[in-house]
Amino acid sequence: IRVGGDFYLTSSSFSNVPGLPVLHSKDLVHWEIIGHALPVLPPVDHYRTPRRGGGVWAPAIRYHAGRFYIYYPDPDFGIFMLSAADPAGPWSAPVLVDDDRGAIDPCPFWDDDGKAYLIHAFAKSRAGKNNRLVLKPMSADGTHTQGPGRVVIDGAALAPVMTSLGKADWSVIEGPKLYKRDGWYYIFAPADGVKNGWQAVFRSRA
Repeated sequence: IRVGGDFYLTSSSFSNVPGLPVLHSKDLVHWEIIGHALPVLPPVDHYRTPRRGGGVWAPAIRYHAGRFYIYYPDPDFGIFMLSAADPAGPWSAPVLVDDDRGAIDPCPFWDDDGKAYLIHAFAKSRAGKNNRLVLKPMSADGTHTQGPGRVVIDGAALAPVMTSLGKADWSVIEGPKLYKRDGWYYIFAPADGVKNGWQAVFRSRA
C-alpha cells in the first residue's frame, strides 16, 4: 500500500514466528523490514507442534482512518485482524474476525459511506470448495463479519464462457483485492494456480 510518500507491504509467514514481516520503501525498489506484526502465532498450544502448511497464509495490509490494518487467514481457524498506529509497531493482538474454516486470502474494504466489507477465497483442502470469492459485510471497526455474505465471483460459472472464447481456465480463483476508483468497484484476483496462473480484473457499479 501507499500512505503519502511511503510504501508498505507484508507477506505470508506460515507457522514461523515472529510472523507477518512489515516492510517499508520509498521507491518500490529498495525495501527494509521495519518489524513483525505477529510475535506469537495463536492458538499457541496448537502451534507448539510443527504444522507444515498451516499458520499465516496470504495477508492484506491496508490503511484506514489513521490506522494500519493487517488481515491474515489461518485456514484451520479463520481470518484474523491486527492494527497499529505505526506500521513499525506495536501491533494489537490478533482478533478473530471470521471463523469460516478454509477461508483464505482476505482483503478488507471501507466504502465512502463508512460501511466495511471483507472479501476472501477458499482453500479446498480445508473448506471442501474453492474457485469462489465471497464478499461479507463487516463491522465498521473491522473486528467481525456480519453474516455469511454472498458469492460475488464463481469461477465454475465463468468457465464455459471463457472456454467458448478460447481463453484461460478459471480453476482456482483466489487472492482477491478490492478497490474503488471513479465510481467503479474492482476486484483483482489471480486464477488457474501458481505455476500457470494469470491475473483477472472484475468491476461493478455496486
